Amino acid sequence: MNRRQFLIAGVTTAAAIAWLKPSNNGVPYSPYFNTLNNNLKNSSNYLPSMLIDLDILDENIATLKTELNSNVDFRIVAKSLPSPDLLGYIMNESGTNKLMVFHQPFLTQIANDYPMSDVLMGKPMPVKLAEVFYQKHKKSTQNADETFDPSSQLQWLIDTQERLQQYLTLAQQHQLKLQVNIEIDVGLHRGGIKTLKELTQLLTLIENNPDYLTFTGFMGYDPHVVKLPSFIKSPEQAFEESQAIYQGFVDTLYSLYPKYKQEKLCFNGAGSPTIALHKNKTIANELSAGSCLVKPLDFDIPSLAKFKPAAFIATPILKKMAGTTLPAAEFATNIFSLWDINMQQTFFVYGGKWLAKYESPKGLQGNGLYGTSTNQEIVNGSNFVNLNVNDFIFLRPTQSEFVFLQFGHLLPMKKQSFKSAWPILKQS
Repeated sequence: MNRRQFLIAGVTTAAAIAWLKPSNNGVPYSPYFNTLNNNLKNSSNYLPSMLIDLDILDENIATLKTELNSNVDFRIVAKSLPSPDLLGYIMNESGTNKLMVFHQPFLTQIANDYPMSDVLMGKPMPVKLAEVFYQKHKKSTQNADETFDPSSQLQWLIDTQERLQQYLTLAQQHQLKLQVNIEIDVGLHRGGIKTLKELTQLLTLIENNPDYLTFTGFMGYDPHVVKLPSFIKSPEQAFEESQAIYQGFVDTLYSLYPKYKQEKLCFNGAGSPTIALHKNKTIANELSAGSCLVKPLDFDIPSLAKFKPAAFIATPILKKMAGTTLPAAEFATNIFSLWDINMQQTFFVYGGKWLAKYESPKGLQGNGLYGTSTNQEIVNGSNFVNLNVNDFIFLRPTQSEFVFLQFGHLLPMKKQSFKSAWPILKQS
């Protein structure tokens, strides 16, 4: 290699290294999070907390109303908003008493807390859990002035003839009247009946046992229509196909039992990712959503672009150190930050390892070499983030249904001022 080639190779290598070297991503708090930080520091709450901005939530509820077809009702997905006070707030602001529930302990608590609610189960429950619900509900309503009536306010989701037979046996043994909603597979392929023959068998069993079973409608969940790769199908095409499947089940129902045309059945559909697609034309007469109202990171998708994040984790900084020092690599304390300026500082926070990403200040990052911790998570940042011990770091959860449950309560706020904590739904 001659001198010219050597110089060119050196310049090329240097340019490649400079291009690969991380840039400074650190910036101080935005005004919004600066106010939250100050308000939290002035409070007595120095525990990791899940914050709910009710002003943003109100905006999202208003947005949802504009996205709904005027001919459909709204059903709140409780698993995505697992707090009785949060559910009550949304029911009041959105004007609905309809809830979709996915967990037997949630069902028991909701039936007690909201005796006027209308509940559709969002997944088929083992029949033993249904029996547990009735046992607990009977005990809890013995001295209650206002009670939830499962025979008219609760729809059990049924996906197979075997499960329907189990529920029929339960009803016969305990002299119950069960409302039955049939799960249909509209393309997601996560269960539910697929054929008109299956539908006929289920309807026959229901019709032959009117003292114990009442048919109330269908549930067809369709989040796949916005998640398929575009080279396979467009969201619009996938949506049309799912609607055609749904329509086929409705047509067969009416053909077999014309009497249902005169009844107000529950044709449930959508979910947060696809609710906007149902606006102009839908088979459903009610649509379910929950996550879009707090918009965790997994819901940053084009169909929900009008919604805003309303939930954030806030956790205090316990320790602050210059540089990044790793066990058995103390010699490299300053070397790391020479390569990555975003490792100029190390913070250890209260708790950690949540399904969440750093939101504010911008430019914070985890440390894959040090590892993660649910006790004291390590966080690196450049000097530009301008953080100190007792300041708060804010994260945005990737989802709400599991992450909310990791906190004993939610911390609601209005005008960035905090209100009394809201408990989480009981998990057992």
